[in-house]
Amino acid sequence: MQLPSRWLHRNPVPRGTSPTGSPRRRRLAWAAPAVALALVGGALAPAGRASQPAGPRVAAHHGHPRVQHALDVLTGQDGFPGALVEVRGAHGGRWTGRSGVAELGSRRPVPLRGRFRIGSVTKTFVATVVLQLAAEHRVRLDAPIGRYLPGLVAGNGNDGRTVTVRELLQHTSGLPDYVDDLPLMGEQFVQDRFRHYRPRQLLALALAHPPLFAPGARWSYSNTNYLLAGLLIERVTGHPYGVEIGRRILRPLGLRHTVVPGDSAEIPGPHAHGYLPVDQGGGERLVDITRINPSWSWAAGEMVSTTSDIDRFFAGLLGGRLLPPAQLAEMTRAVPAEQDWDQYPGASYGLGLERLPLSCGGTAWGHGGDIHGFATRAWTTPDGRQVALSLTLARIVPTPTILRDIRSAIDVALCDH
Repeated sequence: MQLPSRWLHRNPVPRGTSPTGSPRRRRLAWAAPAVALALVGGALAPAGRASQPAGPRVAAHHGHPRVQHALDVLTGQDGFPGALVEVRGAHGGRWTGRSGVAELGSRRPVPLRGRFRIGSVTKTFVATVVLQLAAEHRVRLDAPIGRYLPGLVAGNGNDGRTVTVRELLQHTSGLPDYVDDLPLMGEQFVQDRFRHYRPRQLLALALAHPPLFAPGARWSYSNTNYLLAGLLIERVTGHPYGVEIGRRILRPLGLRHTVVPGDSAEIPGPHAHGYLPVDQGGGERLVDITRINPSWSWAAGEMVSTTSDIDRFFAGLLGGRLLPPAQLAEMTRAVPAEQDWDQYPGASYGLGLERLPLSCGGTAWGHGGDIHGFATRAWTTPDGRQVALSLTLARIVPTPTILRDIRSAIDVALCDH
């Protein structure tokens, strides 16, 4: 879940209104010229598709022609510039597929081992580290965050003495989302895309608003929760949260192509390009937004990875390599999640993990992530089937049709044995 899967995250529209101005709770949605760029998960439809040259199609693999077709729909009629997927079977076997182009205006295909910004999939890494600290008896899930970060969450009715660590990880804290107050769209973001943000600076944006509801009363996705989770890791360990992710997750699992970039604007290694639509004199231009300073998303969504590394991470996590059974059980205790653009009907949310039902029966665990130029979806079933999907963004607005096509790609990958 999930720029705004939530731009990272969420639609930057006035609090309490819809993108069209109608009163309602803000939905997490993603990227769009007229609506908003989304960081984590969503439904999209192209605007001005004709101006986006169709890229070369990669021949369907004998084992996954339906998955290949789903990719071709996303980069064809749905207008995504490029798509990359890795599918793993329950009993071994791996297939990587791609469609579209790495860069608009070229015929270069999406690199099969390409790296990309993973947006809010970062949250699952962060939650895993917090749960490891819980297993080490250094953090208590049901203790208030104020115990570890005294006085930090305060003002306008927000109170760290009443918000627990569990509520942060599960998005039931009621804390406002700082993303709503950031200039993440249009020319202003293009001009400021290399700006450095400090976590506490971002937190102050959220705490300038009253809470959405009493802690634990309901579910509402807020990137502010994971700013605090990152600060918690740093306070308890004495190390940057990215160092702890590297020490506790990346190195043990051999995730050599996954990085916590900090202020680095580069995506290291081969990668496709993502775009941001910007108004220009009554028209619109697409700006290559591949290079940005991701510090504005910090522990809520700044990481870079590959489809292979993401699949290995979720296999290791759900296979018990990163957490003891008790903490993994806590992570997978899910609560109903309100339906947003990027969610399946019946989806629920654990501690940094989403659960969704599949058309073939059963469920899958994972997370979505959207950030400027890139959208990621990663899901793993209890019996070991996996899919990691990366899409590059361009002229996209939320529509039910595109949501259906993204769901279809994921569902086919996990259900088409």
